[in-house]
Amino acid sequence: MPTLKNVDVYIEPTSEDITPLSAIFRFFGVEKLSYKPVERPIALGGKRAVDNVLCPFCGEVCDFITVELDGEKITRVVNACPIGYAKFMNYYKHRVLNPMTRHENGELVEVDLEYALDKAAHILANAKYPLIYGLSNTCVEATELAVELAEIVRGVVDNTTTLCHGPTVQAVQEVGTVRLTLGMAMNIADTIVFWGCNPMNAHINHIRRVVLPEGKFVKGRKDRRIIVIDVRKTDTAKLADMFIQIEPGKDYELFTALRMALRDYEIEAEVVAGVPREKIYELIEVMKTAKFGVIFFGMGLTQGGAKYKNLEEVIKLVQELNEWSKWALLPMRGHYNVTGSNHAMLWLTGYPYAVEFSRGFPKMIPGVTTTIDLLINGDVDAALIIASDPVAHFPQKAVENLMKIPKIVIDPFWSLTASTADILIPSGVTGIECNGTVYRLDDVPLKVKKLVEPPSGVLCDTDILSKLIEKIKKIKGLI
Repeated sequence: MPTLKNVDVYIEPTSEDITPLSAIFRFFGVEKLSYKPVERPIALGGKRAVDNVLCPFCGEVCDFITVELDGEKITRVVNACPIGYAKFMNYYKHRVLNPMTRHENGELVEVDLEYALDKAAHILANAKYPLIYGLSNTCVEATELAVELAEIVRGVVDNTTTLCHGPTVQAVQEVGTVRLTLGMAMNIADTIVFWGCNPMNAHINHIRRVVLPEGKFVKGRKDRRIIVIDVRKTDTAKLADMFIQIEPGKDYELFTALRMALRDYEIEAEVVAGVPREKIYELIEVMKTAKFGVIFFGMGLTQGGAKYKNLEEVIKLVQELNEWSKWALLPMRGHYNVTGSNHAMLWLTGYPYAVEFSRGFPKMIPGVTTTIDLLINGDVDAALIIASDPVAHFPQKAVENLMKIPKIVIDPFWSLTASTADILIPSGVTGIECNGTVYRLDDVPLKVKKLVEPPSGVLCDTDILSKLIEKIKKIKGLI
């Protein structure tokens, strides 16, 4: 997993033209970038309103949304944040509606679904060490099928945890954790700490869902103390009763100092991680005297140089705080079902991500079986990308090697990864066009239900993967 938090960036003014996307991809060896977005057909007629809709965007999975429809057209969305609103209102745009394969001339051409699935099945069945990646923007049932597929082809199955909260998951496996649900936080927590996260911009409904409402034992915002710890004054910090600005990459030192202060050890340094010693004692006193506290943390911790050791320290801090008060912590997960993907892999293989089956049994070695390391080292010879866009987010070397191998992409929307696919298979949008199970960031499983039928000829991820597995089993003589 790359460390991005402490990268030096230099910005200089220039009169040069912006580098076109096609030129960037030529650098990766892609001569023709295919991008053919269309709008899905929408039939009007039959106005209705659906209450308690779940939002398939971020890990918050807001479940109090009302969606009004005119046939298949979403006309109004109530209670969603701006990001969730945009996903519902624009679900029909930039769609992939027909299966495509890459022609000899480099263009993506439309084919029928069975042909695309047959070709994909042969690529995966004949690959020596294929990669299956993504799965955080689809349902748990799709992850279960992806694990089965990885076992059949003796490849690797991984999700986006490898990029974000991988260190969190590793730390939990090392030292355990102290969790709670969002409902408990709203009803009981009188002290809330946001550490290395900015929900005002990333999980926009989180503040009005957890911090502002009146709970059973807490009378709303006036009874809650909000503490924000970050490297800069974010929009969330503007709401804080106490804001502590720390030096980048020094979270581990501050956790250690807080644990020392909690046990009445002397902190000899006058300043730790950019925070005065007196402020550290003040913060730990607030934490010790809280009736019930919760720490919400984000990638500000996972992307630091200490990696999972950061998370071990914050977990140990919370465990030790429970000797004085009641405390818990929750990661602010990004994709709406990245938590569910971790759970599905855990109960099927014993590992939460980066699971490989080259020897016929599951194994996880961070730094070896994680997607970016596999791609940078050139270890995989085919890739199946499901509901993800690694080309837009992976390091340069990983993308370079991804461009050298056959790529099968299953996605409802066009993306940079879809544009470079060798086989592109359209799917329905989970939570709008397809049913499924997802896990909220607090590990609560929820059912997302479809509001409209998927476009004609377009299947859900689970149906596509089931067909793919059946075809691969036939090729390998397993059925």
